[in-house]
This record gives sequence, C-alpha cells and structure tokens, in this order.
Amino acid sequence: MTYVSAEERYERMLHRRCGLSGLLLPAVSLGLWNNFGGDRPLETSRAILRRAFDLGITHFDLANNYGPPYGSAEENFGRLMAQDFQPYRDELVVSTKAGYDMWPGPYGEWGSRKYLLASLDQSLGRMGLDYVDIFYSHRFDPGTPLDETMGALDTAVRQGKALYAGISSYSAEKTREAAAILRDLGTPLLIHQPSYSLLNRWIEDGLLDAIEEVGAGCIVFSPLAQGMLSAKYLNGIPEGSRASRPSPLSPSMITDASLAKIRALNAIAAARGQTLAQMAIAWTLRDPRVTSALPGASSVEQVEENVAALDRLDFSDEELAEIDRHATDSGINIWASSSAV
Repeated sequence: MTYVSAEERYERMLHRRCGLSGLLLPAVSLGLWNNFGGDRPLETSRAILRRAFDLGITHFDLANNYGPPYGSAEENFGRLMAQDFQPYRDELVVSTKAGYDMWPGPYGEWGSRKYLLASLDQSLGRMGLDYVDIFYSHRFDPGTPLDETMGALDTAVRQGKALYAGISSYSAEKTREAAAILRDLGTPLLIHQPSYSLLNRWIEDGLLDAIEEVGAGCIVFSPLAQGMLSAKYLNGIPEGSRASRPSPLSPSMITDASLAKIRALNAIAAARGQTLAQMAIAWTLRDPRVTSALPGASSVEQVEENVAALDRLDFSDEELAEIDRHATDSGINIWASSSAV
C-alpha cells in the first residue's frame, strides 16, 4: 500500500535551530543504530519510520557500520526511502558517518581522506541517495592530521554529496580546532554529536561551551543510556533485552549502584507524570544549546513515548536539584576514548 504521511505531522513537533545555521532540527530525532539492520524484519523498521515521520521526526541518523551486519541499516533505509519516503526527500534530514571499522585493512576505519570519501560513496550507494544532509567524522583519529579529516568533510560538501559537515565524540579542544579548520576552508561546522544522558554527563565539562563558542548545534545520542533509562531495567536485566545479548550495552554496566540511581530517577519521573524515558529525553533538552535528542526505537510504541517527552519539558529548580542527586556518572561512556584525546 502506498504510504501517505499524516497531514498533521508538523503540528506537534518542536524545532530548534542548529547552532548559528539556517537548519532547524526536530527536538526529537531518530537514530538507526541498533534496531534497523538485517537481523530485524524490514516491516518492523518500516512501521517505526512511518510513525516517526507522521509524528514530525524529520531527521533520521545513520552510520556506515550500523546493522548488524555492517551496512545493513543503510541498505534497509535505502529500500524504505525508495518505497515510502522518496516523495518526502526534501522534508527529511538524513545523516551518516564514517570513522569506526567498516571493512578490513588499513583503509577501512579512522579518519583518512581515503576512508571517509570512499565510505560516503558506499553509504550513498546503499541508501540510493545523491546526497546526505549531514556527513560526520564519527570519531577523532589521533593518527591522521585533523586538517586531512576536516578537508575530507569539506570536499564532501563541495562535491555536493553532503550539505553540511559534522563531528561526533570530539573533545572540547578538538572541536574548537576542527571548527577553525572548517571555517578557514569555507565549510562551517554545523553540528557535534556526543553521547549524553542522566548517567553520562561528560559534555557539561567544557564541551557544550565549546560547541556554543564555535556556533555549532548539538545533537545528543544515547539519551536513554542504551535503554537503561527506561522501565525495562528497573528490576534487573530481562530476557531478550539488549543487555541480555551481545551488544554495546554490557551487563557489567547495570550494577546495583546504577539500578539504585535509575529507580530513584524513575520515582521523580512518575511524580512529574512522565515515564523515565520521557523525563530522560526532556532533561537533555533543558539546555538550549542542545538542538535535538537522538534516541533509537525498537517499536512504534517507543517512538510515540519518545515524542511525548515534548509534552513536559519544564523542570522546577527543586526537580533539577533532586535529579542531580542521582544523575551522576555511571561508567557507561564507551565512547570516552575518542573524546579524551
């Protein structure tokens, strides 16, 4: 059946300007990291993406190695673009990244010009697109001159294969350096994508200041701490959950200490009339320098729950103080090594 999007798709969604650019992003975007690969039914992905767009989520975020297997999230997204979303291409912001391992050998990861531009061509082929809206350097590469990595992003924009350039998981210092290089090249840094959540607050220690200073936007991934900040783990690790199978969410992260924090935060959310996931998303958006929150979703119901976070974005000083008592570092930032360079 031909997909026709809901006419009211823009009525509920909030939009925020991405730094000093002309681009507006939905306050809640959709990340295709874990639940859109070849190991999941295509029809489930179709239902999630359709519902997301109907609710006003116009930004879909990918990377070359999202799956599993690597590349399959982009392939599936490409099928759905062709079948469902092609008429809406100009209403969508599609992003992808390169930086982590994608293919064997020395040219299949990190930040060289050869890898980034080859990866972008492959990503466009998998998605059946002429261009992506945002192309990211997925992580800082200490072995490649930053001029080379940023030069590759500039080339991608000048070739018309990307409209904007972004970086992910860079430190405050490297963010400033990257932005200066791109500014000199004539391709401003649009956006930074760091991890950020109630249990992983590293960006508050200088990175948000740097992002604001260089005029970029900020889109925070893993705002639900890979699902830890949901009702799913309140009583431990359930069978079939992400933490119960091989995934970046290690069972070792779900400690008694972290569960105590999660349960306390859940009680605060309930008093606010929100689910824990909704409060966690709303909390990341409390800072106006955060352009968009980027959770994933494994079901239509999760997309609906995520968007409903926008119904209650206000926090009292008392609520924030109580949240701060429990929202402390929990050792879950698996991307820290890139950001520490």
